[in-house]
Amino acid sequence: MGLAGIRSHPAPGDRRVSAPPDARSGSEADRLVDPWSWIARTIAADRRAMAQLSAVRELGLPDWCIAAGFVRNRIWDALHGHAPRREPNDVDVLFFAPLDSGRAREAALQERLARAMPDAAWEVRNQARMHVAKALPPHRDTAHAMTFWLETPTAGGVRLGADGALSLVAPFGGSDLAALVCRPTPWGASRRDEYDARIAAKRWRETWPLLRFEEPRAQQCG
Repeated sequence: MGLAGIRSHPAPGDRRVSAPPDARSGSEADRLVDPWSWIARTIAADRRAMAQLSAVRELGLPDWCIAAGFVRNRIWDALHGHAPRREPNDVDVLFFAPLDSGRAREAALQERLARAMPDAAWEVRNQARMHVAKALPPHRDTAHAMTFWLETPTAGGVRLGADGALSLVAPFGGSDLAALVCRPTPWGASRRDEYDARIAAKRWRETWPLLRFEEPRAQQCG
């Protein structure tokens, strides 16, 4: 069963894709020409990923997604033929609620998810407050918060709608992730020492040897 197609969505950096759980990953041409749909199909075919997305959807959070290694690791593992897929160290749940930015709510949400799926390492963070500790400009929404991450393939997340459609939230697009490219975001390029140290510490070259590490470009899309 194939995709119904990409549908417009009002949030910047956010595309919606109707992707049934039994969708196939498609060809290399599909992956490079339409990375959004390919990423959605790959996530939709992963039962554990879909179960975790369903658990977070039940919380009814505003502007939420599961991001970072939840998406990145699954895509890179799929492209390297790694099975079973590697679990990320944390299941990073992002949401944006500027009127309720206390840490107590994050802890309560994390506890609810731990009760629902205790075998996952949940980490819940309200992006409306994340700029404070890092002395960053206030974030406008969840996608904007990810523009302050260091590398493009990590700056992406997925949410599951009530209709079963997956929304891909990725301010720099999905092209780098689907093409096995790692490059600094504009923010990461301005902090190149931090970016280089992170890449070395993560040992991604050893884990995913097909990755290409490329220089930043002025505008990232896809």
